[in-house]
Amino acid sequence: METLDLVVIGAGFFGLAAAKTFHQLNPDKTLAILDSGSVLGGVWSKDRLYPGLKTNNMLGTFEYPDFPMHSDVLGVKPGEHMTGEVMYRYLTMYSEKFGIIDKIRYQSVVLAAEHQDGAEGGWVLTIQTDNGQHQIYARKLIMAAGLTSEPFLPRIEGQEDFGVPLFHSRDFGKYAVTLDSAKTVTIFGGTKSAWDVVYAYGSRGVKVNWVIRESGHGPSWMAPPYVTPLKKWLEKLVHTRLLTWFSPCIWSDAGGYTGIRSFYHGTAIGRIITNAFWSILGNDVITLNKYDSHPETKKLKPWSQAMFTASSFSILNYPTNIFDLVRNGTVKVHIADVTGLSARTVHLSDGTQLDTDALCCVTGWKHVPPVKFLPEGIDKELGLPHNPSEGGLFTPEAVEKADEEILSRFPRLRDQPVQNKNMKPLLATKGLTTTDEINPSTPLTPWALYRFMVPPSARFLQTRDIAFAGVLLNFSTSLVAHAQSIWIMGYFSDQLPAAVLPPLKPRPSSDTTATPAETTKTLAEIRRDTLLHVRFGRWRHPAGHGTQFPDFVFDALSYVDLLVKDMGLEVHRKAGWWAEMTDPYGPEDYRDLVGEFGAAVEARGC
Repeated sequence: METLDLVVIGAGFFGLAAAKTFHQLNPDKTLAILDSGSVLGGVWSKDRLYPGLKTNNMLGTFEYPDFPMHSDVLGVKPGEHMTGEVMYRYLTMYSEKFGIIDKIRYQSVVLAAEHQDGAEGGWVLTIQTDNGQHQIYARKLIMAAGLTSEPFLPRIEGQEDFGVPLFHSRDFGKYAVTLDSAKTVTIFGGTKSAWDVVYAYGSRGVKVNWVIRESGHGPSWMAPPYVTPLKKWLEKLVHTRLLTWFSPCIWSDAGGYTGIRSFYHGTAIGRIITNAFWSILGNDVITLNKYDSHPETKKLKPWSQAMFTASSFSILNYPTNIFDLVRNGTVKVHIADVTGLSARTVHLSDGTQLDTDALCCVTGWKHVPPVKFLPEGIDKELGLPHNPSEGGLFTPEAVEKADEEILSRFPRLRDQPVQNKNMKPLLATKGLTTTDEINPSTPLTPWALYRFMVPPSARFLQTRDIAFAGVLLNFSTSLVAHAQSIWIMGYFSDQLPAAVLPPLKPRPSSDTTATPAETTKTLAEIRRDTLLHVRFGRWRHPAGHGTQFPDFVFDALSYVDLLVKDMGLEVHRKAGWWAEMTDPYGPEDYRDLVGEFGAAVEARGC
């Protein structure tokens, strides 16, 4: 059996960052990146691209800190959104630059990962390739398959007789021929991906029936690239420290300014100011998009409050105005549920029957890992979604205590919005079922990982042989992927301060982080922090995926602060107090984070 020092599962943004950082710090150790696809890139892999696909981000905000995206190389100008093709090329260049492209093994599906007994731990991976099954022993394992790797496509009653293409938005690239061949299509879903597919068809003159569930979350927030009366670049707005203070965030103490945050969220007048900020932000988007100017565009007005949304707060990145397609009749919006299919026809709950040449379902993703972890029952120790009856972190007493701490610090969160009084799970809709044992509507526990990366259990704090990268959603993919990759290397090698993780071995006397026992992080404190952060998502982002996994936007800078502070590095990186408050953070502020961490480790003598 082949033995490797590290195996990374997934060759997307997070997997490539993790592999690169490991190889950079450990050039003599063995490494493999396993990916089920035929090319690298994850979301931006070539087989998932389609005409017109672009990033929500504009040049300068969607790049690894230590690998700037140069206009003259990739042909993207300042103020432009990157195309899918540019992102694929960029990730390929990154992998070549840092010497990991030859470490990728394509069309390698990891079926199972079995943890090994003993102090060293490690994982035996069962892998399916075109040549059959084989096994690899990995001393360390990073799961970086992400949350958008396995699409969830419900079975719709009558689909056997449908007779025209029915596909998930993930596979739109495979059905791109319908952009030219179809005359009328149906798009089912209201998230950003649905907007993208609607625009792709509508901008080519194809008639679109856009179906948004009347029993769902409604259409996602779609903002112009520049918002607020001050016309701030939205991607940079969410990384401006002064403005992040208006977001209640349980992990924000790492960024300092606790007094200001306490004022905004702990006092009545502060909460009035905070509510005004979110009202201005939301109303500005609604005004700029002119939702109320036409009966059809009015159907696209968000159902959720701006404050309680997360990564579903997205950006209009189209070359022309998508709302013009709605106003001129190219796109017809239906607020109804899909109840069944028949020959070339989609049936809706309001009795409407839509003749169609294709149906694209934007119905979400499976939020559980695509790998079977063994031995049976280990999911709970790993912090993976599991049946609540199995116990573990989510005892009623612990949950009640965590909720009370969250709501006492942020009283505004007690007033939860009612997004849709008729909301029900997708599979509770008449005519929709699944033959898949993985049902996103099943009431499993949320992901429960310390710092959203590692299992909060005694077994894995001892072996430190597995980490999960990218089990979250936000605008700040490149920053978070970079910071997570370094933190995980510190975790694997026992190089994080004792106040973050209990040391596996005694620290030398020169180690200033070898703090007294009372300031060394205990397992109980790790579990408490984990539960607190997990439960926070339920209260802070109910209009997103907060009840399943971390899903945030305005709290991304605070999360990067937390990881940077954990590594013993400088959190405040701007030149002076005014710049610290008003100058947006970006990749340029973390260019040499790997080098800084190496120097800090050397100084600590770890």
